[in-house]
Amino acid sequence: MLADRLDNRMRHVSKWARKQGISCFRLYEKDIPDFPMIVDWYGSPASEGGGDAVAWFFHRTKDDTFERDCEYRAAAEAEILAGLGITRDRLFIKQRGRQRSEEGGRDQYERVDSRACGRIVHEHGLRFEINLSDYLDVGLFLDHRPTRLSVQQRAAGKRVLNLFAYTGAFSVHARAGGAAKTTTLDMSKTYLDWYERNLALNNFEVNSDHRAIHADCLQWLEAGPTGGELYDIVVCDPPTFSNSKRMKADSFAIDRDYPDLLRSIARFVAPGGEVFFSTNSRSFELDLAHVPANFGAHEISHRSVPEDFRNRKIHRCWRLAEGWKPKERSSDKKAANPDTLPE
Repeated sequence: MLADRLDNRMRHVSKWARKQGISCFRLYEKDIPDFPMIVDWYGSPASEGGGDAVAWFFHRTKDDTFERDCEYRAAAEAEILAGLGITRDRLFIKQRGRQRSEEGGRDQYERVDSRACGRIVHEHGLRFEINLSDYLDVGLFLDHRPTRLSVQQRAAGKRVLNLFAYTGAFSVHARAGGAAKTTTLDMSKTYLDWYERNLALNNFEVNSDHRAIHADCLQWLEAGPTGGELYDIVVCDPPTFSNSKRMKADSFAIDRDYPDLLRSIARFVAPGGEVFFSTNSRSFELDLAHVPANFGAHEISHRSVPEDFRNRKIHRCWRLAEGWKPKERSSDKKAANPDTLPE
């Protein structure tokens, strides 16, 4: 069943991906109850020279012994290889569970291997480095592909701030779209170095107008803008939870701390500017009462989740626009109707 499903999906999605100008996409996400996993593809289909697959396994409660778990994994791997027509060295298996918080869950950016299986993938005319082996995630969040393209299309002549930037894909898209200035922040030097390599792949570099800042985003925002430092576009895709020792605060939880985060961001937004704010928290609800004064907000998740994602709730995304105020500041759906906010 799994092999047939993957074969059918590859035939369908790879054709769509070629038309979109992308070489990495989601093939499978818990489509079959007996195979609770995610499978992403990186590169051209096997019939066209080949690519690599990453499969994230989720625990099955029915596998109550080590032996049964091993049997399931072996069977699942065999079906993935058969369905995609690849050899074992092109399949990367990882374990994913629900992100934990105070209970001591793994940081999603923690190194888990050291093989450094790197590849170059394509997205809407741009090139990005990925690492298939060494981290839980590969360096490019596929679910934000439409929003990255939207930022690129809006960036001409704009000043762009990319917070919690990871490997800087939003900033690369902004540069490709003709952004006048970009500021890219992340707490990890490893990922900022990765961002600079992504820039180089696309014939860009860090300079006085396009900065990469190694900092705790929360502390940097708390300090406030200096010297008229305002931005026309702000991208903010924070972690659901973090208790990194490098943070000033003991912990950060998006469900709890987003009002303060949005207030801090608002101070950096130029008149008429906009904020793209997203989260993967399943329990998150945006209360419009916590949207900063003189900002309007509407949810754009129906447009920001890509077509290749079966899970339409993989993330939620809002556009906050400075200088627009809804007639009624409430949490009802009418106030957040995207048709009421001018593009």
